[in-house]
Amino acid sequence: MKQVQVHPPNPQWPQDFEAEAAQIALALGDNVARIHHIGSTSIPNIYAKSVIDILVEVSDIDRVDAYNVVMAALGYTAMGEYGLPGRRYFRKDNAEGVRTRHVHIFLTGSSEVVRHLAFRDFMRANPDCAQQYSDLKHSLAAQHPDDIDGYMDGKDGFVKAMEQRAMEQWATEKRELS
Repeated sequence: MKQVQVHPPNPQWPQDFEAEAAQIALALGDNVARIHHIGSTSIPNIYAKSVIDILVEVSDIDRVDAYNVVMAALGYTAMGEYGLPGRRYFRKDNAEGVRTRHVHIFLTGSSEVVRHLAFRDFMRANPDCAQQYSDLKHSLAAQHPDDIDGYMDGKDGFVKAMEQRAMEQWATEKRELS
């Protein structure tokens, strides 16, 4: 059974992202268009599981499969699409078997890229919403310390509501720029 632990905001998370992103950029080479820090560790001042989520935009998603061995050399396990068509997903555990990294790779311009970045940017721009999310995560981790599914299910409604608001804001901003 996977234990659920959320941790106070850690100023090391952005540096951990930068170091990992540099290694991934070297591993995947010229196929990489951009690399983004996403997930709770990318949102300032909130509790999070100590897992750095990394979103990589690539110019050719099919080429990513050829780099599974290179990613394995960095400690990653290739998971294929892992439930999301058009994604390549990798995960990494530390020496104790604790998950420390998720890498989500999508084709540049994918709606999944937009969704992830819109949510992150919305939460960064709305500290009250970010604080509500942090409080919810902290509470759910206490309620479901040995139940990752219960923890994830408990966040689902809030995350979907925030994603909807984020996508509406993104669409409005995009129209204003047009």
